[in-house]
Amino acid sequence: MRALVIDDSRTMRRIVAGTLEQLGFETAQAEHGREALDLLDAGLEVDLACVDWNMPVMDGLQFVTEVRNDPSRRGITLMMVTTEAETSQIVKALAAGAHEYLIKPFTPDAIRDKLDLLGLVPVEETV
Repeated sequence: MRALVIDDSRTMRRIVAGTLEQLGFETAQAEHGREALDLLDAGLEVDLACVDWNMPVMDGLQFVTEVRNDPSRRGITLMMVTTEAETSQIVKALAAGAHEYLIKPFTPDAIRDKLDLLGLVPVEETV
């Protein structure tokens, strides 16, 4: 499975990407929504996009709206990963088409739990 991590913080991109890679994802990264759309336009195919809300150029809500308005991208699962914790913001993101919402700070287990809810955690190998 492939994931795109979209966040203007390089550190946060590395944390999220590292967690996803430990779960078996291949990852790509973008600094803002416009860069992420450019990657998708260039042919990058992803199963999951982890999207920050507050970014320059194109914020996360705009990215979610753009992806949802393109029928060819309907298969991408969108998860907001952001500091925006107000209920109204969560409702706005979900109404725009995000599938899940994870509030920063978070633990790797919290990401795994959200992905499990979305059916995106790879089957664990037996030991």
